[in-house]
Amino acid sequence: MARLTDAIKHLLIINILFFVATELYGDQMYQWFSLWFPKNENFQLWQLVSHMFMHGGLMHVGFNMYALWAFGTPLEKMWGRNKFIFFYFSAGLGAALIHTGVNYFYFSQGLDALVNSGIAEADILKIVANGQYNTDWYNIAGKSTIDNFLGAYHTPAVGASGAIYGVLVAFGMSYPNSELFLMFIPVPVKAKYFIPVLIGLDLFSGVTGFSLMGGGIAHFAHVGGALFGFIMMWYWKKNQFNGNRWN
Repeated sequence: MARLTDAIKHLLIINILFFVATELYGDQMYQWFSLWFPKNENFQLWQLVSHMFMHGGLMHVGFNMYALWAFGTPLEKMWGRNKFIFFYFSAGLGAALIHTGVNYFYFSQGLDALVNSGIAEADILKIVANGQYNTDWYNIAGKSTIDNFLGAYHTPAVGASGAIYGVLVAFGMSYPNSELFLMFIPVPVKAKYFIPVLIGLDLFSGVTGFSLMGGGIAHFAHVGGALFGFIMMWYWKKNQFNGNRWN
């Protein structure tokens, strides 16, 4: 077991405290700290950060915290605490922006289809804000469009996964030949192969709607975190920032 570095240790503690509080206070924690769609009355700006500390269950927080420790520790040792923290939260914010942008697309697509059919936008928004919908909407815009429209408005995002995907990309670019031993694959797989495949699966699931990893996963948040992680790593390497310590 590698020694816990400063940033990793504090991130683990905060995530665990949030998880315990969520187990105690449930819906109130999700209402305050999950990332809601900006047009939802529950949305607050701090949720762009706070959602990174919220999780949907023990397995969710367990896998994320294990990945944070396993892949984040060598990065913090290489970069130092401050640079790792900057990278982690930048990837998480990037994931939130991509996720919210995709939700805006889904929401606008559904809303435009309903408005173009002759329904007043104010009436649509009033119905949705009350947690309701009209079954006739499916005849107007189709099931997937309406489901995405309603899901974008009502389903909050939780989890550190977007930031973790940024960390995964940084690890893969820094240690491409590191061999990863995975529970479901009996042979070691190099990081430079495994991590792109994992991101590709998320992109496939997000675009097609066919999830290979189960339901309730914000695939575009994962892709967004990976994208922002890649952009930062590319920029740092190009400008020779990768070895600097920011402490």
